[in-house]
Amino acid sequence: MDYVFYFVVTILTLVFVHELGHFLAAKLMGMRVDVFAIGFGKRLFGWNKISGFSSGNLPEDFDLEGKTDYRISMLPLGGYVKIAGMVDESFDNDFANNEPAPDEFRSKSTIAKLFVISAGVLMNFVLAIIIFSALNFFEGKRIYDTTTVGTTPTSSVAFEAGFRKGDKVISVNNAKVNNWDDVYNLSLIENFGKDLTFVVDRNGEKKTVEIKGKTVTESASKSFFLNIGDTRTAIAQVLENSPAAESGLMDGDEYIAINGTNVSSPQEVFNIIQDNPQTEMTFTMLRGEDTLAIAVTPGVDDKIGVMNTEVYVGNFIYKTYGFVESIAVGFDDGVKNVSTLISFVKMLFTGKADVAESVGGPAKIAKFAKISADAGLTYFLRFIAMLSITLAIMNLLPLPVLDGGHFVIILIEGVIRRELPLKVKIAIQNVGFILLMSFFLFVMYNDIMNW
Repeated sequence: MDYVFYFVVTILTLVFVHELGHFLAAKLMGMRVDVFAIGFGKRLFGWNKISGFSSGNLPEDFDLEGKTDYRISMLPLGGYVKIAGMVDESFDNDFANNEPAPDEFRSKSTIAKLFVISAGVLMNFVLAIIIFSALNFFEGKRIYDTTTVGTTPTSSVAFEAGFRKGDKVISVNNAKVNNWDDVYNLSLIENFGKDLTFVVDRNGEKKTVEIKGKTVTESASKSFFLNIGDTRTAIAQVLENSPAAESGLMDGDEYIAINGTNVSSPQEVFNIIQDNPQTEMTFTMLRGEDTLAIAVTPGVDDKIGVMNTEVYVGNFIYKTYGFVESIAVGFDDGVKNVSTLISFVKMLFTGKADVAESVGGPAKIAKFAKISADAGLTYFLRFIAMLSITLAIMNLLPLPVLDGGHFVIILIEGVIRRELPLKVKIAIQNVGFILLMSFFLFVMYNDIMNW
């Protein structure tokens, strides 16, 4: 239920903001908006100035008298704004045999049409910039003051590239790094998709590590390929009625040692537990400032019932921003994310990134929404901001049904100074709808296979 809840909150926020952009722009341009819907399919309930609040579908012959019906529909996977005189995903063409009314989409200028169709994307960008700016203003930025590489399991991308635990990154593609933000930005943002050359300090000796850009982008769909150093393994969650819960272990406890053996990664904790099935072990843990010795015996499944994570215990650099500066930095954060996503989309279309590995749907969104929410409000808001930019970029693609597809059609009509035949528009919408549903099914299948 947590996954479902955070997924719904995330999607409804993004959809509402996107559709609000279309709605406000249409109203500003003097267009009649018949429906503002969150969700698709059957109308569950809604409100309009004519009938007030009501549940279920409105009667087929119901006259809104130019007013808008604000509704919540059955499938919370999107939403739409039904603008009078526009061929959209509703496939409504009842207006086709009548002359364009002054308040219809088709009677407006090309500039007005382009503004309305672009407004949803613009609102998604604005939402992201507002979130980034607010986080900068209220919290500033907390930068990990380290360039040390953490655990590198033998099966990891980092290990295969040549990284080893304890390496101190000196430069990325000849650009010097001073902290972990530099390492991340130079690897995943400024050089996104490019081959990377790292110079590292390994026990006082300089080493060069090279990694293909495609390898970095494919691993980025899951996480950054390098683990940060200066960390300690901690318990993220103790499962109820588990050996860990019965022994007194608690969420947030940090591992120091197990049976006298120091541990520094979740994998090391897992290995020691697996090597001592149903055997009482002494866990030396740090709880706040207290060091505790706790006896734990794994269950019959050779598990103790915890979910472990790594927490950074090194130094931080704190940056604070004034009101105006926070907006400028927030805008810069948004631009960097846009640049990265555009590069990523290019790589998808050119085959330089694996679609199955890189693209996710509802399940993946739900998974990352819950993970970010569990990490705290700041992380959840940042996730929404980044997803808002993703939604904007995807909607800009010049494909039928998407805003980018409508944009192209409006441009064509502006150049030829007449509307395309209604049958052509509906055919384009049908093709676009089929392509979109096919892609959606692929994404759903991919989600299930990767869950």
